[in-house]
Amino acid sequence: MEDYNKIIESLGVKFVKARHIRILQPITIKNFYDVQNSLTILYDGEVSFGSEESQKVEEGDMLFIPGGKHATVTYGNGQTAKTVSNEEFMTNRDNYIEAGHDPALIGKLPNSFGLISFEAKVFDTVNFFTSLDVPPFLIKRDDQIAITINQILTEDMLDTPGKGRIIKIKTEEVVIEIIRYILKNKLFVEQLVTNSTYFKDPRLIDIFAYIKDNLGGDLSNKVLANVANVSEDYVGQYFKMLTGINPQDYIEYQRMEKAVDLLRTSKKSIRAIGSDVGYKDTAYFCRRFKMMFGIPAGKMRRRESLMNV
Repeated sequence: MEDYNKIIESLGVKFVKARHIRILQPITIKNFYDVQNSLTILYDGEVSFGSEESQKVEEGDMLFIPGGKHATVTYGNGQTAKTVSNEEFMTNRDNYIEAGHDPALIGKLPNSFGLISFEAKVFDTVNFFTSLDVPPFLIKRDDQIAITINQILTEDMLDTPGKGRIIKIKTEEVVIEIIRYILKNKLFVEQLVTNSTYFKDPRLIDIFAYIKDNLGGDLSNKVLANVANVSEDYVGQYFKMLTGINPQDYIEYQRMEKAVDLLRTSKKSIRAIGSDVGYKDTAYFCRRFKMMFGIPAGKMRRRESLMNV
């Protein structure tokens, strides 16, 4: 348990958005994807997830989808739901959902759910839930988390002094409660045992930090080997042994995550953003971006994110 306390202390949590959403038309979104973690609480109606064996979210339950994980999600009655891609949904989302802005109506509208999204990074570098290879999962009715989500939604809708600070604190509480829920219910035991060990390896943490600070530069295995003080032939094996993925796949994910952040927060051109994250060939950057997220980079900029309505 002490190891998890150390990990929690090292977590950098960042609130991204909160939404109170009403479902206008049943819809199944194939390959739901976001770089941030999302937590959805169902107030009324139907929500389910999974493609082959669909799991139903009961009212009061919560669906947690780690950032970087693809999922199939159905909002509304699955029997009558229209199946669409991420791109189709983002282009025409006003046909399917609408956001509420009245705190008094949170949890009281038919066919509605609350959603918050956030980052949770170890040493502000490694996406915690993604790195543990935790799949999307259901959190059965948990009053503590539900109350905290509602408080975040309310604060986000109001223009009151200190709202940013309150939201930050409450988001950190949500992350801790999710970790407690996983440990209490002994979920993903194998993943936790296997994948949490590398947080203790200082050489790997050095690699993570170097990648974060040099996304636009040379991140070849030769460079990473020098950072970790291991041989070039061994660094790829070493990285994969501890993380489960090879370093270049991890680097591409980090570059794309940074690209999404720049698309959402800056006015830089797509060419400049691609260059900033290490892609000198803009066409190749755009192809890789669409392959990863299912939508073109330009459309990600216009729509910002899946539930940003």
